[in-house]
Amino acid sequence: MNGDPGAAARVFAFYLPQFHPTVENDAWWGAGFTEWTNVSRAQKLFPGHLQPRFPADLGFYDLRVPETRIAQADLARANGVEGFCYWHYWFGHGRRILERPFEEVLATKQPDFPFSFAWANHSWTGIWSGKPGSVLLKQEYPGREDELAHFTWARRAFEDPRYQCVDGKPVFAVFAPNEVPHGFIDHWRELAHKAGYPGMYFVAMTDKYQGGGDRYHSPAFAEYDAVTPHPPYDFVGGLKQDFVSKVGRRIKERRFGQRLDTALGNSRLRRPPRYDYADAVEMALRDLPDERRFLPAVMPGWDNTPRSGVRGIAFENATPELFRQYMQKAVDRVANRPAGERIIFLKAWNEWAEGNFMEPDALHGHAFLEVLRNVIYPSAPMQREAPLAEAAA
Repeated sequence: MNGDPGAAARVFAFYLPQFHPTVENDAWWGAGFTEWTNVSRAQKLFPGHLQPRFPADLGFYDLRVPETRIAQADLARANGVEGFCYWHYWFGHGRRILERPFEEVLATKQPDFPFSFAWANHSWTGIWSGKPGSVLLKQEYPGREDELAHFTWARRAFEDPRYQCVDGKPVFAVFAPNEVPHGFIDHWRELAHKAGYPGMYFVAMTDKYQGGGDRYHSPAFAEYDAVTPHPPYDFVGGLKQDFVSKVGRRIKERRFGQRLDTALGNSRLRRPPRYDYADAVEMALRDLPDERRFLPAVMPGWDNTPRSGVRGIAFENATPELFRQYMQKAVDRVANRPAGERIIFLKAWNEWAEGNFMEPDALHGHAFLEVLRNVIYPSAPMQREAPLAEAAA
């Protein structure tokens, strides 16, 4: 699947499969835990804090329900999303998690909607319970035999006609490219050629904390076909760093120095770091090199306090108009590239406990989706979304 020639860009929306119970989550967080658990128990942590955020059209869905997955695809397709980029978990030795929704999408051929993979190659920790140092599932790289097993599994998806490609090469994004062992990319390219593909299209995700120096030209990225920013972490620490702003932020966050902060811990006196979404939009893509291999990423919002409490980060005052400006900057950046390479990553479709979603909510309804549709299809007449399949709430 190489894109819609009538679209201004190819929008790949990251998709989180953490919306159904699993044995592991039951053991770690309690029976029936899903992403909705964190969403529903979110609290206001400062005056004007927009929490909790609740879903609208699709309700508190369960991704084991086929009608829900079809409804999501209908909504995305009608509003300019080309396909879902599923977060994919492979911890080594064939260990996977949260695999059921995609396995059913693959097996049933429904929804008939494009997709690709983003390998979330990081260990799972106890960060949600305030124990980030505890490891629940360790990301490992056992070697070439495991790389072959990983590719053999992924090949079933690559050969599905819905899989998103660039010039016939399956797109495969990597969350932590600096951690992938040397030789992995070459090995998978070799396996791809043996399978009859023209190659692989690897995308490295980067933020300012990866490797230091020039975050877009890390030696680790040289073997990747493309590089994309990783919001919000490409912003944090870079916004409003003048003295007045720094002091104001410390007052808002109620940070009083290392010793007192440690004593206060997670008490109600503490506040999460807060940034203005307008500042992020103004700064967005400013340092992204204007070359074909550098792909924009757009963040509709961010507030991961439902997951992390005062250890989270909140971007305030995200509006549809600001999102339009952000999205338009990304579209303008790729406008002169070959059609298949006009890729924009949207982070994300449904990361609700991070305040990072495009699905309709009780606050903004379809406003963000309508903005996306109008930017991606600027010459198309205004239209209502395609009818949604009945979704399980």
